[in-house]
Amino acid sequence: MASTSDIRKGLCINYNNDIYKIIDFLHVKPGKGPAFVRTKLKSLTTGKVIDNTFSAGHKIDDIRIETRKYQYLYNDGDTYYFMEDETYEQIQLPVSMIDAPQFLKEGESVSIMMKAEDNTPLTLDMPATVIMEVTHTEPGVKGNTATNATKPATVESGAQVRVPLFINEGDKIKINTETGAYQERVK
Repeated sequence: MASTSDIRKGLCINYNNDIYKIIDFLHVKPGKGPAFVRTKLKSLTTGKVIDNTFSAGHKIDDIRIETRKYQYLYNDGDTYYFMEDETYEQIQLPVSMIDAPQFLKEGESVSIMMKAEDNTPLTLDMPATVIMEVTHTEPGVKGNTATNATKPATVESGAQVRVPLFINEGDKIKINTETGAYQERVK
């Protein structure tokens, strides 16, 4: 058992008969009244995000989680297959457990959080950015643009990304997996 003073980002807790991961939190100490902690919780089973407020000193039931490195192998429709880096053991996850499956490419390294008691996978954490090659984009035409102009591009995994006009087919670009936005061109 932990208390509200132990709350941090990434902590997994048992709440309302479900497992939640703390995405964001804020300790609030008003001038009048007792302190409390405002949290944003994400369900690891459904993916639903809820807001909750815990009073100061409230006991929370934390869950022991192990994070393991896995390598993405391939997908078979709605099922994605991964291999653990150390034991070469393979697991399969449904597409619903993956936040940005369109940015996975073969050989990509990801982190999978597992419940320590029974080794059930809870969530998959993508790397913050991925580097992919542009496979198709129209040539950029400089015209009547005063500021940042973008065009659609298809990357090697098949995902669509908006890129600046100077990006051409064959260029490697860095993509933010959380927002799906272009970050920079990679040499």
